[in-house]
Amino acid sequence: MAEVSPFRGIRYNPEKINDMSRVATPPYDVISAKEQAAFYASHPNNIIRLILNMPTEADCEGDDCHARAAGCYASWLREGVLMQDDVPSLYLTSLDFPMGEEIFRRFGLIAAVRLEPFEKGIVLPHERTFSKIKSERLALMKRCHANFSPIFSVYADSENLLEFLREAALKKAPETDFTDTDGFRHRMWRITDPMVVGFVADAMAEKRIYIADGHHRYETALVYRDWVAENTPGFPADHPANSVMMCLSSMEDPGLVILPAHRLLRRIDAEMRERLLREAPRYFETTSMPAEGHLERLQEVLEAGEKRHTLAFFMKDDPNFHVLTLKPGVMERELSGEMPAPLLNLDVAVLTQLILVNIFGFEQADLDDNTRVHYSSRMEAAVEGVADDAFDIAFLINPTRMSQVKEIAESGLTMPRKSTFFYPKVITGQVIKSLVP
Repeated sequence: MAEVSPFRGIRYNPEKINDMSRVATPPYDVISAKEQAAFYASHPNNIIRLILNMPTEADCEGDDCHARAAGCYASWLREGVLMQDDVPSLYLTSLDFPMGEEIFRRFGLIAAVRLEPFEKGIVLPHERTFSKIKSERLALMKRCHANFSPIFSVYADSENLLEFLREAALKKAPETDFTDTDGFRHRMWRITDPMVVGFVADAMAEKRIYIADGHHRYETALVYRDWVAENTPGFPADHPANSVMMCLSSMEDPGLVILPAHRLLRRIDAEMRERLLREAPRYFETTSMPAEGHLERLQEVLEAGEKRHTLAFFMKDDPNFHVLTLKPGVMERELSGEMPAPLLNLDVAVLTQLILVNIFGFEQADLDDNTRVHYSSRMEAAVEGVADDAFDIAFLINPTRMSQVKEIAESGLTMPRKSTFFYPKVITGQVIKSLVP
């Protein structure tokens, strides 16, 4: 099904850049303005200048942040800061990161994956996307003609393909080995052996690929390919715009972690908060506990109620955590004619439909309003956001399970926005894929 192949990656020249931690960043969409400035200051060749170049008041059409990104990219190639590998390669990565008291390790394979429309069922999404973000990324691609960040995707790996590659790669020193600003260790090995590359291609030909993070970038790559095809006479099948750079991880990898995407809301006034307390018992069994000093206990309650769709909320002018456990049959009664069965079992769907829509009266525009609805993967940060008066209410939920992501993607359905938070994000800067023949 999936067509996975090596490519001639563009990487930082180790003779010019001897500390990768100073030039690599997370993906553009999780970088705050403060972090953007810090990455700018960390090194003049930090990849932030390519993926998220700073706008200026003087920006105009043809002379804007995307034009500056293209200028940086071209000059870094010309000056040898970036260099292209001499032969097509696959790039095996490992990521070591702490979770509580443990250190987890996640492997990934960076490769070129042939673009396929979602309806073919080869590459599958699981979340909705929004046109504003896609148009902004498309403008950058049209200027730079490159994939700067790999799309993070997963696949079923019952054959332990990544384990095979790991054993082969660990026999030699990695091309890069550095610790990022979060304290995560990143290593990467090039794989060029034609027999190994062929084995990977054959094994992946039987796979479906599920996008974990990077839906906007994938859909943008489809649009970019069509734009290139329209403007390229005799557009060839092997044109690099026909594929996109992905980092592929195994669903069975113990380092594949999904964190919750807690919701933090603004403009939820006192009347709406009172309405929630009054109407929640229509759908949920309700209890409460003092918030002060009970965050760890709340986490235990949520985890214990995972299969019963237990969630909680904390709101301004209220010293308590309120715990909600869905009553049996409620989602089927309320939404069975409006929502497919796999979505009825999602905690984010329970929250969105029963509370945000039914009780608060949100419409789609409200749900899509990023000035009103924010997200956090950390429960402590979500609670602090309300305690500090930055938000009016925080909804605390359990993470979506990998089995749910797979079921919904295979059913041709999409989850509400930010239903998953795969952690950590795939770092940007290890390798770039050119889209120029």
